[in-house]
Amino acid sequence: MDAAYVFRVTVRFGPAPGVTVSPETVETVVEVAADPPGEGEWLFFRDALWRGNVADERHARELAESWLSVPVDDVQFSELRLDPAYREALAEAIESTPAAFDGDDPRDVLHRHLGSSIRVVEE
Repeated sequence: MDAAYVFRVTVRFGPAPGVTVSPETVETVVEVAADPPGEGEWLFFRDALWRGNVADERHARELAESWLSVPVDDVQFSELRLDPAYREALAEAIESTPAAFDGDDPRDVLHRHLGSSIRVVEE
């Protein structure tokens, strides 16, 4: 069972005085392992994403800065990449915690938070 949140992140270099950097910003792809459904921070998608985008840009930049230890100018959510076993476990975890999702169907919950940004990959 495997899954990762994928983001496009623009980082800004902060060189020491007398040092120049070109370009000053670089866009990179950041993959963050998704916790197993029902464990740890498994509700990250609910708390950080809305309709396939970051829900709070400032919070997303702060998260990315904590992941990368560099200043971040921009964060764009790309996808939740997961295997079929993770997808099934995620749907089961959503269904088994109805209060966290107002009793909504797992398919509706995932669409509401991730939009069409779910990519199932076969191993």
